[in-house]
Amino acid sequence: MTIANDTALVLFSGGQDSTTCLGWALDRFARVETVGFNYGQRHVIELEMRPRLRDLIAGIKPAWRERLGEDHLIALDALSAISETALTRETAIAFADGGLPNTFVPARNLVFFTFAGALAYRRGARHIVAGMCETDYSGYPDCRDDTVKAMQVALSLGLDRRVTIHTPLMWVDKAGTFAMAREIAGQAFLDLIVEETHTCYLGDRSHRHPWGYGCGACPACELRAQGYAKFCADGPA
Repeated sequence: MTIANDTALVLFSGGQDSTTCLGWALDRFARVETVGFNYGQRHVIELEMRPRLRDLIAGIKPAWRERLGEDHLIALDALSAISETALTRETAIAFADGGLPNTFVPARNLVFFTFAGALAYRRGARHIVAGMCETDYSGYPDCRDDTVKAMQVALSLGLDRRVTIHTPLMWVDKAGTFAMAREIAGQAFLDLIVEETHTCYLGDRSHRHPWGYGCGACPACELRAQGYAKFCADGPA
């Protein structure tokens, strides 16, 4: 695989998707930095997992340790203040009147990309890597490929510098995401993702399932559980 002599910035939450994307980026770019966002999410436990995950990922491949650069954590408290959602408030997860789940934080990914773009500009990174997916997702409009493409155009124009947004998981279901992790760096990387990443919307790390930790009932847990079951049923690649 050809390594681009560029810097990439990975939107790294500490979840399954962003961790898989971090491994994908470390295989492709000479330097990779990470950025996380604290917006008052209920599952703040994923942010607490990030430093340990970075340390463990650096040990998967010698080249990854050399390429993994700085981490950045950005506080976006205002997003929580204006978002009455099940991800930022102690309320039951349900579907809202408009058909979207009430875990949808309006414009969250648009805000993430804007701040990531500003950080990438300062750090000299022309590539942004993110784990948005339109195949297995909760219907969030800011996860769609069209939205990401529009943000790429807006950032490139607004920064007067070509910015490329990579979404390796856009057309991959959750089973495929598990398979991609194994393809990227073998069983060690897959085991790390199962054991160390966090997806549960409720921030539950007290219950261990075959697919990892979580409440087992929220939409994020159900999606991860279904994906892992399909991944195991499909067998070795």
